[in-house]
Amino acid sequence: MPKRILQGVVVSDKQNKTIVVKVERRFTHPLLKKTVRRSKNYHAHDEKEACKVGDIVSIEETRPLSKLKRWIVVGETPPQP
Repeated sequence: MPKRILQGVVVSDKQNKTIVVKVERRFTHPLLKKTVRRSKNYHAHDEKEACKVGDIVSIEETRPLSKLKRWIVVGETPPQP
């Protein structure tokens, strides 16, 4: 089974080797036919501690690393000024 890859924005980097990534998804409401935005936070493992708040990162599903961490950082894009 392929591993899921999500893209989101780093909202916290205060923990040691852990970042919190906000992933936003958009879908059309079935009844109202309006675009709805939903977001969810994921804890991801950042071995090099290179990610900062505001960076756009890609995270990949992996085995459980701790109580909350099931994702690892695979790519990083610095924030645009």
